[in-house]
Amino acid sequence: MKLRNLNIVIGREYLTRVKKKSFLLITFLGPIFFAAVAVLPTVIMMMTEDKGKKVAVVDESSVVMPSLTDSETVMFTDFSSMSVDSLKTTFISDGFDVLVNISQLDSAASVTVSAYSEKPISVDLKDAISSRINAAIEDYRIEAYEVDGLKEIMENVKADIQMSTYTVSEDGDEKITSSEVYMIISLILSMIIYMFIAMFSGMVMQSVIEEKASRVVEVLVSSVKATELMFGKIIGVACVALTQFFLWIVLTVMLVAGASVFIGFDQIEPEKAQEMVQMQMGGMEMTQMTTAQPEGLEVVLSTLAQLNFGQLIFGFIVYFILGYLLYASFFAAIGSAVENEADTTQLQMPVTIPLLIAFFIAFYAFKAPDSAVVFWGSMIPFTSPIVMLARIPFGVPLWELALSMSLLAGTFIICGWASAKIYKIGILMFGKKTTFKDLWKWLKQK
Repeated sequence: MKLRNLNIVIGREYLTRVKKKSFLLITFLGPIFFAAVAVLPTVIMMMTEDKGKKVAVVDESSVVMPSLTDSETVMFTDFSSMSVDSLKTTFISDGFDVLVNISQLDSAASVTVSAYSEKPISVDLKDAISSRINAAIEDYRIEAYEVDGLKEIMENVKADIQMSTYTVSEDGDEKITSSEVYMIISLILSMIIYMFIAMFSGMVMQSVIEEKASRVVEVLVSSVKATELMFGKIIGVACVALTQFFLWIVLTVMLVAGASVFIGFDQIEPEKAQEMVQMQMGGMEMTQMTTAQPEGLEVVLSTLAQLNFGQLIFGFIVYFILGYLLYASFFAAIGSAVENEADTTQLQMPVTIPLLIAFFIAFYAFKAPDSAVVFWGSMIPFTSPIVMLARIPFGVPLWELALSMSLLAGTFIICGWASAKIYKIGILMFGKKTTFKDLWKWLKQK
C-alpha cells in the first residue's frame, strides 16, 4: 500500500464531502438541533402550564372545601348549596372550566370525587385538584383521632434520609460525589459514540455504493489499489467526522449558553427547576443535582472536579477512531458487495446487531458498571467502543483500558484485512446479488 496514493484518496474524500452543501447544512443545523433538545423541553414546560383555571365545587362532605386554597394555577368557588345536576348545564356558561363533586364521607372517612368539564382536563389540573382533596381528607382523619399535635408527630416520624457518597483515595482523603452526575455523563457519551459510529460508517457504505453504481470506481482502481481506495475512503470520512464533531461541540455550547441567558433559566424557582430536570430524565431521582441550594451545587462541582477528563477525552477519541474504523471497514465491504442500498439489509444485520447490543448494555451500565455483563461488554471488541466509554466515568483500572483498546485494535487489523479482501473483489462485481456464501468465497481467495 503506497502512502502517497492513500493520502490522495483521503484528501479527495475529505475535500469532496466538506465542500458539499449537505455537509455545511448538517454542520450548522446539527448544533441547532442539539441545542433545541437541551433547551426546548424546559421552554415547552414553562409555556404549557395551566393557569387561572376556575373550578366550581359541590362539597357534600363539608370537610374538603375549607382546605381548597386558591393559587396561580387554580381558583375554587363553593357551590355546595346547589345540586350537581343543576350546575352541569350552567357551569360552563358561568365561566367555570371544571365542576367538581365531592361525595359525603363514607365509613372509612373517605370520599369519591367526580370532575365534569367540556373538554378533558389536563394532567396538571387534575393533580392540582386531587392533591388538595387528599390533603384535606388526611387532615380530617388526623383530627378525628383527637390527639393533640398528631399531625406534627406524623410529620416528624416521616424520614427523608439523604445519603452522601464519597470517594476515598489511598491516603484517606475523601471527596463528595454524585452517582447521578456519572450516570448522565455515561449516558451522553454512549449515545454520542453510538450515533457517530453508526452514522459515519453508514456514510462510507453509501459512498462506496454510489461510486460502484456510477462505475466511477472502475476508473479509480485503475490508478490506485482497491485496498488504498477503501482505507483512504474510511480515513477521509473519519476526518470529516472529527471536523464536524468539533464544530458541533463549539456551536452547540454557544447556542445553549445564548439561549439560557436569553430565556433566563437562572431565574427559575429551584422547585420548578428540579421538576423540569426530572421530567427530561424520565422521572429519575435527581434531588442532589437539581437542587439550586449551595450543597447541591457543591456536590455537582465536586463530582465534575474529580472526573479524569484527560482519560475521558483520550478514551473517547481512541474508542471513536478504533470503533469507527472497525465498523466502517465492515460497511465498506458490504457496500462493495451490492449494487444498491436495497440489497444491503440482509448483509447489514450481523454488523448492526452488535452495535445495538452494545448500546443497550451501555444504557444500563450505570446501574452496575463492574457487573459481568458490562465488564465483558467493555472487553469484546464489537461492543467495547460504546460500553467501555459508558464505564469510564465510574473509574476503570488502566489495565482494563489497555486490554480493551489492544483487543479492539487487533480486531480492527484482522477485520480490516478481511474487509479489504472482500472489497477488492466485490467492488468490480456486477449483475449478481451477493450472499454470505459469496463473501466467504471471496475471503478465501488469495
